[in-house]
Amino acid sequence: MSDTAEQEERAAPAGPEAPPAQDEPAEQRDRRSRERRVAVLRGARRVLARPGFVTTLRERIALLDGAEELYDLDEPSDMYGNGVVEALEERTAALLGTEAAAFFPTGTMAQQVALRCWAGRTGNPVVALHGLGHPEQHERNAFSRVGGLHPVRLTDAPRPPTADEVRGFEEPFGALMLELPLREAGYLLPTWEELTEVVEAARERDAVVHFDGARLWECTVHFGRPLAEIAGLADSVYVSFYKSLKGYGGGALAGPRTLVEEAKAWRHRYGGQVFQQFPTALSALAGLERELPRLPSYVAHARVVAAALRASLAAAGLPWARVHPAVPHTHEFQVWLPCDPDAASEAALRQAEETGTMLFSQPWDAGGPGIALTEVSVGESGLEWTADD
Repeated sequence: MSDTAEQEERAAPAGPEAPPAQDEPAEQRDRRSRERRVAVLRGARRVLARPGFVTTLRERIALLDGAEELYDLDEPSDMYGNGVVEALEERTAALLGTEAAAFFPTGTMAQQVALRCWAGRTGNPVVALHGLGHPEQHERNAFSRVGGLHPVRLTDAPRPPTADEVRGFEEPFGALMLELPLREAGYLLPTWEELTEVVEAARERDAVVHFDGARLWECTVHFGRPLAEIAGLADSVYVSFYKSLKGYGGGALAGPRTLVEEAKAWRHRYGGQVFQQFPTALSALAGLERELPRLPSYVAHARVVAAALRASLAAAGLPWARVHPAVPHTHEFQVWLPCDPDAASEAALRQAEETGTMLFSQPWDAGGPGIALTEVSVGESGLEWTADD
């Protein structure tokens, strides 16, 4: 689901909705389906994951309960990035093993800034990336329209790029951007060996390496490496504080201190020098303290859920169905079914409305003719589900 769709989910009212009429315009039908899905998700007794954005303001504010354990609340409030924001930056840099980190209100801003800073250092504004990466799919060509960068696609294949593709690319590039995991392809990750080979291939071409690690936090299980070792492969790393950590928003750019200091200057120029950000910073600290240690258990249980789904789909005798990847690389994965997306959506919503159990809470999209595709995420609430469930 795109960031725009995620924002629309947040704005959807909580009231019940009737099933969409098939003769409605597609846009109106999609809106009604979103409103209905959010209402059902809020009211369901059992879900595999309950995203923060579907809860009430009271529940979101409760995220800061116990904040005095995270930061001295008698300290002065932050102003333009000092105080608790600096504490968050230091905590992030320590976790990732980098010299410094800078808080940004959005990842779109953070990564534009990172790559234009690298372009100034390398003298080459060309950024090699995957065609399914977030900047190419969900940012309205911001790299080229705003950042003065020139993105080029190493591949559009639904898998991570290879070392051979990096080595054999036909034109020079100053930076290689790798999305870890590659969300649009099913939250896929390369093996550790493949990742190190891709990074080495970029170095052979005198290119810097930047990780779009919005969801890097949950990659440690797949790689079998600590965060600092993973981040240490790259010259710079972006991480999100809300996608997996349930914070209010924002992210951080981490890397060498000289790069981070320059990035802060560009953050100001881009309008990211926000007056006060203490609620978001405190929520991020809460995520790092409380949610980050739980992510490995979510990944492990996602594999239980995926295996159970594979077995039940096979037992149902469907002519074609997929859980992708078969063994999830993170706590999120895709399910593909041989049916119309509207039919899959209606079935998932009716199941939740009639039973109070919501198995498929994300939208269903067309994965091809007669194929419906959705994403499954396993969070704290999903740990209660057994394979039999």
